[in-house]
Parts: sequence; C-alpha cells; structure tokens
Amino acid sequence: MAIRPKSTAHEIAYRLERQILDGSLAPNEKIPSERLLASRFGVSRAIVREALHELQGRGIVETHHGKGSFVASMVPEPQEDSPLLDLFAGHPRTLYDLLEVREQLEGQAAFLAAQRATQRDRYFIAKAYENMTSADPLTNARLDHAFHQAIVEASHNPVLVHVLSSLKNLMLMTVQASVANLNPREHFRDVINKQHQRIYKTIMAGQAKAAQRAAMTHVRYVSESMHTLEELEQGIIWVNPQSPADAHQP
Repeated sequence: MAIRPKSTAHEIAYRLERQILDGSLAPNEKIPSERLLASRFGVSRAIVREALHELQGRGIVETHHGKGSFVASMVPEPQEDSPLLDLFAGHPRTLYDLLEVREQLEGQAAFLAAQRATQRDRYFIAKAYENMTSADPLTNARLDHAFHQAIVEASHNPVLVHVLSSLKNLMLMTVQASVANLNPREHFRDVINKQHQRIYKTIMAGQAKAAQRAAMTHVRYVSESMHTLEELEQGIIWVNPQSPADAHQP
C-alpha cells in the first residue's frame, strides 16, 4: 500500500510544532504574521493559513480576531476557583511547597539555558535582567518573575516551559512574597541582588553547573529567609492568590 505524501501545509504545521516544542515559540506568544511565515518558509500565505488552521483544530494554536494567532498553553493554568488556588488561600504554608518546586525546576532551567540559549534568548534574558535591576526593588515582582521566566524559556525544554507557564500565577505569588517581605530589608535585598547577578552571569557565560547551583541557591535562600523572618517577627506578609498585582510593603 502506497504511503500518501504529506501536504505542504502539514509540513509547515510540523515545522511550527517543532518551534513550539523547542521553546522558540513560547506559551501565549504571538505567532509571526502569515506574510512573514510565508516569506520565511517560501510558501504562499494560503498554505500558511491552512497550516495554522490545522494547529488551531488540534488546540495547539489559538486565533483571536483582530489580534492574530498565539501559542496555546499546553498545560491549562489553574482557574481562580480551582482546588489548588483554594488550598493556597486557606493554607499559606503552600508558599514553601511552591518554593521547593521552584528550586528544582528553575535550577534545571538555568542549567539547560546555559547550554542551549540562542543569541535571541540571551538578548531577552539580558533585557529582563536590566529591567528588573533598574526598577524599584519594592514593587518589581513582575519584572523579577519575568527574568526567571526568560531563563525557563531559554531552556528549550517544552515540558519544563509549559509546566511552569501553567503555574505562572502561583510562581508569581512566591516572587511577590519575596519582594514584600525581603526586599524592604537591605541585607536580604543585597544578597538577592548578588544572587540574581550570579545567575545572569553564569548563564550568559554558558556555565551550566554553576548556573544550576546559583538558581537553586537563590530560591533556597528566599525560602529559608522567609522562614527566619516569620519566626523572628511572628508573621510575614502573605500575598492574596486571587489578586496577582505586585506586592509591596505598606
């Protein structure tokens, strides 16, 4: 029985899938226009449109009228009324569970980013680092999170990228807690700044093991410092998981 050749549109869809899998196109990222893709792949816009329709039909791409096509979140983000968020709200200790997850996954992400980051990845990591370090340290939670997210995306491990993307708001809450409780205190803030710098430099230098250690040390330090602060002051500022705005010291 003869094997039917794959259509050109299917081949384009496959190539786009590969870009999504290797992290070149991240979750929720806008896909280049039909015209740009047609020029890049050397095919007609009709072929590109057919390829995007195929990916849309399989839930890999989402198209929004007037805005364009975007990479879908492969692992759905917890809804506001999800049991996980409800547990977080009812049991603030979950913060430390999330930090344990961050320590392992972001350590691996830093290791892979140091090995695999492209010139484009390094540009985005450098830009995110610059934005974070130039912002007000008392209100820079989202920029801090964006720096770590840029590293995750540079890992080019699709499972890691999509899993951490699906936990974006929960991970942001851990950063908000750090910013609210640790950044206002000069000693903690200075250590965290040096740790961020170490993560940045080792990744940009391609030092995978050192980058992994730096990332894990940083998250572990945040967790241990939060524990210490909680014991000394008999309480810390908790972030409301239902309102992911930047946390800050009142």
